[in-house]
Amino acid sequence: MPISMGLPTARVLRDRARILAALRAWMQINGFMEVQVPIAVQSGALEEYLEPLPLGALQLHTSPEFALKRVLSIGLGRVYWMGPCFRGEELGPHHGTEFTMLEWYRVGCGYKGIAEDLTSLLEHISEALGQVLPPVERLTWADAMERHSRAPIPDDPQEQMRIWVNDVEPKLLSPTLVLDYPARDAAFSSIRGPIAERFELYWHGVELANAFTELLDPEELRSRWAESARIRETLGRQPHPIDERLGQAVARHPYAGGIALGVDRLVMLLLGLEDIHQTRIQG
Repeated sequence: MPISMGLPTARVLRDRARILAALRAWMQINGFMEVQVPIAVQSGALEEYLEPLPLGALQLHTSPEFALKRVLSIGLGRVYWMGPCFRGEELGPHHGTEFTMLEWYRVGCGYKGIAEDLTSLLEHISEALGQVLPPVERLTWADAMERHSRAPIPDDPQEQMRIWVNDVEPKLLSPTLVLDYPARDAAFSSIRGPIAERFELYWHGVELANAFTELLDPEELRSRWAESARIRETLGRQPHPIDERLGQAVARHPYAGGIALGVDRLVMLLLGLEDIHQTRIQG
């Protein structure tokens, strides 16, 4: 991406530091332990649309998800990590090749418990900045489609995605938790009938977070990985390498919820900026 935004202002960097301090303070208050994870990994992603960046024989991780699930499997019940992630082919005002992610997991709760965590965290950060968090709305994916597309939900998944991106996302202006996606969009989440137990947070039309009731079935994980590989091959892309340690972790860790929050996007919205590249020093 051409360097066009220049340096962030001193005020932005000070406020960013306050936001990161508030994130870590909330984690400490609520009993979450910060852990370190490797950034150079054997497999950087599962989802077919993510493009890890190569680093010799390894890849830069697209999120700390695989490693944090291994942490869950050894008996730690509240863990988080915050730091840099890397994704190729993602450029724009809301995307960067390198970006900051906060990810946390809590044993003993599903996605709705994580939704309570997220709302409390946003309130804590807003208070640290002297702001008042607007009311956080909750909608199912189907309700959001019906409310904002003003048409029956089509059966074709590609048409659903087109409507979501063009007609629904831009209208999610207040903080909104969109819950219960179709099962085909489960990623790493558990499935309940036709529903994937997951939610995403939108604010000002921007996706900020993605949360799951975590999948506990290693065979189902392998099936989803195989489907991702099949789709990537049809697109002429190399399948993501399988991380067998992840399958072992999924088989061992207990019932839990987890979430990934885009820190740069959150800073951008809280500080009224137009581009995530204004939120930090760029490479």
